[in-house]
Amino acid sequence: MGGGDMRIGGPDFSIGVPDDGYAWWYVDAVSDDARHALTVIGFIGSVFSPYYKWARRNGPADPFDHCAINVALYGPRGRWAMTERPAAATWRSADHLAVGPSAMRWERDALVIDVRERAAPLPFAMRGRIRLHPHALFARAFELDPARRHRWLPFAPMARVEVEMNDPGLRWSGEGYFDHNCGDEPLETGFTRWDWARAHGGAGATIHYDSLLREGAHSALALRFSRDGAIAPAQEPPRQSLPRAPIWRMARAARCDDSFAPRVRQTLEDTPFYARSLIETQIEGERMTGVHESLDLDRFASPIVQMMLPFRMPRLRG
Repeated sequence: MGGGDMRIGGPDFSIGVPDDGYAWWYVDAVSDDARHALTVIGFIGSVFSPYYKWARRNGPADPFDHCAINVALYGPRGRWAMTERPAAATWRSADHLAVGPSAMRWERDALVIDVRERAAPLPFAMRGRIRLHPHALFARAFELDPARRHRWLPFAPMARVEVEMNDPGLRWSGEGYFDHNCGDEPLETGFTRWDWARAHGGAGATIHYDSLLREGAHSALALRFSRDGAIAPAQEPPRQSLPRAPIWRMARAARCDDSFAPRVRQTLEDTPFYARSLIETQIEGERMTGVHESLDLDRFASPIVQMMLPFRMPRLRG
């Protein structure tokens, strides 16, 4: 795996994105009492958009015509929104990404997210502010495929997150995570599936990225991030199966010491092609709780799933 650097001082929301490509900025967090969790993802060229996929049938498609800020609140009063908007509704600079009325911006040493969305499928309001304060910043990028067409930048693997939502009324804080992915082609062109997990321990954070490339090869990445800003390779304990997601039966697997069986504490997202979960695992003898995701891009590309997606991912023209 190789790498490059992000600009010093914060994420660059103004990076170039080629036709058919994508960029996203991902945040997750779990409350200290484990009753609440969230994810927020700012997309340019939304990789899970049926509209973007349909547009590519007619030739190269403009990623800026398919932007969204996905907000998912889990736990009591949970809500979910992912409204796609065209280029005319998107504005960005190096420090700021706005898609419609919602925005992500870097202020001095923190990420501030202003949420102004409408949930789906039930159109409840989602309004509030989320702040992410990194414990340490990392500037190295890693390629996820041999052709270097898909890249990952774990910008803040350890962070403190504060949530203040007016709709629904929620106030909580907890440990969080912030990263960035970008690519020069559709995600399903490069990959068949992947499992990703990040877990916080006493010494820092451990991240495992296990991918099955479209060409058939496997790619594995294991890293440990310390609170003082150091990155080191992590051990790669064996992959162990987790129970399938309860509704759509997505297969899940996580890295874990042989002496411990990983457990799913809660399934946060259960869709035909994607599952997000809170898991308990053990790495190098240390018990950890973390966020885990499994993605199946063959399932995503199926015509039936593509027909279902607009019910959860509406698109606004203006």
